[in-house]
Amino acid sequence: MKMAIKRGIIVALGLILQISLSLSMYLFFIDRVVIIHLFFEILGLLLTLNLIRNSKDYSYTLPIILSLIVFPILGTLLYIILNRNKKHSKTLKKLQQSEKDNKKYLVQDKKIREEFKENSKIRYLSDFSGYPATKNNDVTYYPLGEIAFKDMLEELKKAEKFIFFEYFIVAHGKMWDSILEILEEKVKQGVDVRVMYDDMGCISTLSKSYPKELEAKGIKCIVFNKLNPIAGVIMNNRDHRKILVIDGKVAFSGGINIADEYINVDIKYGHWKDNAIRISGDAVWNYSVMFLTMWNAFRKEDEDFYRFKHDFTNKPETNGYVIPYGETPLDEEITGEDVYLNIINQSNHYVYIFTPYLIIDTDMINALNLAVKRGVDVRIVIPGIPDKKIVYTLSESYVETLVKGGVKIYKYTPGFIHSKVFISDDKVATVGTINMDYRSLYLHFECGCYFEEVDVIKDIKKDVMETIEKSSEVSKKEAYPHFIKSIFQALLRLVAPLM
Repeated sequence: MKMAIKRGIIVALGLILQISLSLSMYLFFIDRVVIIHLFFEILGLLLTLNLIRNSKDYSYTLPIILSLIVFPILGTLLYIILNRNKKHSKTLKKLQQSEKDNKKYLVQDKKIREEFKENSKIRYLSDFSGYPATKNNDVTYYPLGEIAFKDMLEELKKAEKFIFFEYFIVAHGKMWDSILEILEEKVKQGVDVRVMYDDMGCISTLSKSYPKELEAKGIKCIVFNKLNPIAGVIMNNRDHRKILVIDGKVAFSGGINIADEYINVDIKYGHWKDNAIRISGDAVWNYSVMFLTMWNAFRKEDEDFYRFKHDFTNKPETNGYVIPYGETPLDEEITGEDVYLNIINQSNHYVYIFTPYLIIDTDMINALNLAVKRGVDVRIVIPGIPDKKIVYTLSESYVETLVKGGVKIYKYTPGFIHSKVFISDDKVATVGTINMDYRSLYLHFECGCYFEEVDVIKDIKKDVMETIEKSSEVSKKEAYPHFIKSIFQALLRLVAPLM
């Protein structure tokens, strides 16, 4: 913990220094050089017009636009610094190149393409997001992390060739220690074990030297986007994915991280409601490519990904489509939000949602309210006990807007819900890591899995209905905040895209 505080202070001081330098330049120019101040006003206006012209979501760019208009010098300097950091980031350049080089491994089966050619949701994921639809899969849905954890351990023990492990948070405790024990044993058996975790996600759980400890055990390790006090905006781009692939045969994903609160061993915010999925079949390949693309951006060691692909040709074909997909801040597609919007916009009877955070843009608000006007039963389950009080207060500001529009909001009474689930009309669902907030939808590297006409949808529906029964619906009176709180929420909304 001391190391985490120390590292956090260093990064914070670096960011404060950059802001202070920008502020100093601002004060210098505004007091001494009128013509330069005028220059920055014109430049700020041009940058503002460029943002307005090219923005796909004004809810996200509004804080930047306001800073350019109200504080032209300071706003322009900060805009230039942040964008320069992003454009010159070695981390993001490596990732962009790796994604470009490895798109060739995500190839859509022609027979399946012919089947779904009239299906717009699947066609979007396959053609525009680049993640092939598959049909040859067995899927298990876990309504709680502790149930998934047992199967994860059993599958890990079966590993013979390789283990790919990518999680946002890894923390010492029963969960990680049990997994680590198996990983160490598998390394001794000659299994290729690779572990990747996010530096920000693990700042308070793992030491800076932990990768060396894993490497000493024979476990390959990459720390994603190491914290840097002068890196600026790219510190916002975190690896929030949860992926476990074993021998190319089995993949696990979902909401759970590797820490004891996710399996209700460490109780912090009441009962922790989370989920996971297990997939065996052709869809595993999408997860493998996601992992290998990220891994080889920083540790290039695989000339041919296909050696990690398992042959499922002898497995009976099942109905329904399974499409694991990734979300990245590096391209023009906002895949995570687009999948959510497609499900909402094409629903006819109901849309039920689990999300720990509800910080959404105008497109999402309008889609949810319009669905209600079409007669769709829209329900959203959010935590009953918050893990971050300020974020929770911000989420509550959207509750008022949605409840007023007819959306039913439920709070998970027993504790904190961390699941990220959409289900609609008993036909489609998605489960993954993508929260309904700006960080997940615009800044993080994320993943989800889209299901259509798959048997597991029944299990997801059962879990959703049982969870709603344990939750309390927010009344209109509860949804409306008092005056002071509403002002505070308005300010939070203004800076939400930057949080």
